Amino acid sequence: MKPTNQPAPGTVMLSDFLCFAVYSANLAFGKGYKPILEKLGLTYTQYITIIALWEEDNQTVSGLGEKLFLESNTLTPILKKLEALGYLERQRDPEDERQVRVSLTKTGRRLREDGLKMDLVEATGLAPDEFDNVQKAIVKLRNNLIESVQTGD
Repeated sequence: MKPTNQPAPGTVMLSDFLCFAVYSANLAFGKGYKPILEKLGLTYTQYITIIALWEEDNQTVSGLGEKLFLESNTLTPILKKLEALGYLERQRDPEDERQVRVSLTKTGRRLREDGLKMDLVEATGLAPDEFDNVQKAIVKLRNNLIESVQTGD
């Protein structure tokens, strides 16, 4: 019996899954950013960590983790590496020794000049209004999924 390349009627294809579309789009973004980030010696996760600190410097590690949707066991090695590269520093909060605060160094702030030039908006092929609509729809999707998991629905 010969294998067929045709799925059985009613078969749901991988390409039909929204989760796969989002996952594969994320991989495509990673590939798009990779050559740009390699010039800076950063991974994508390190880059978004720095962006979050450009947005709000001197954050607690826990607050930064929440913003990035990263657990501390994932975030801590990223912060250590960025600290070793000279982009940020970590210090105990003098008002609450249990908290660690993360701040950009001058080198980390200077990285912004190169970092802000990195954007794949044009590569998406989306018009500005389409880009905004897709971004907002994905944020809504993410927030709804998080809320659903938290409420147990």
